Amino acid sequence: MTLIAAEPQLFVTDMQAALDHYTDGLGFRIAFAWGEPVVYAQVVREGAQLNLRQVDGPVFAEAFRKAEGDVLSATVTTADVEGLYREFTDAGLAFHRALCTEPWGARTFIVADPAGNLILFAGS
Repeated sequence: MTLIAAEPQLFVTDMQAALDHYTDGLGFRIAFAWGEPVVYAQVVREGAQLNLRQVDGPVFAEAFRKAEGDVLSATVTTADVEGLYREFTDAGLAFHRALCTEPWGARTFIVADPAGNLILFAGS
C-alpha cells in the first residue's frame, strides 16, 4: 500500500470569499465546486490540494484561538519557500506570520484565509 496525498478539509464561512482568496491571492485553481450555491470545493496548486466546506458558524472558538496561538489548518510544503513568499509579497498578500526560520531549521510563513484558517507554507 502506498499513500499518495493528504487533502485537508478547511471549514469556511463564506465560500466565494474563500475561493477568491485561494485562487486570486494564493494562485490555486478550482478543481471542482459542488452545489448551488457552492458548499464544497477543492482548490489545487501543483501537488497541494485543499478541500473547502461551507459552514454556518465560526470555524474556531475565539477562546481556543487565544489559548492555543497559531492553530494551523494545513501545512503546504514547497521546494522554494522564499520564492513563494516573494510571490505572495509582490501580490500584496497580508501574512499572519512573516517568513522565519524555525528552531528545527525549516523556513516557514503563515497565511490566514477569510474564515481564519491558518495555512503554513514550509520549505528549506
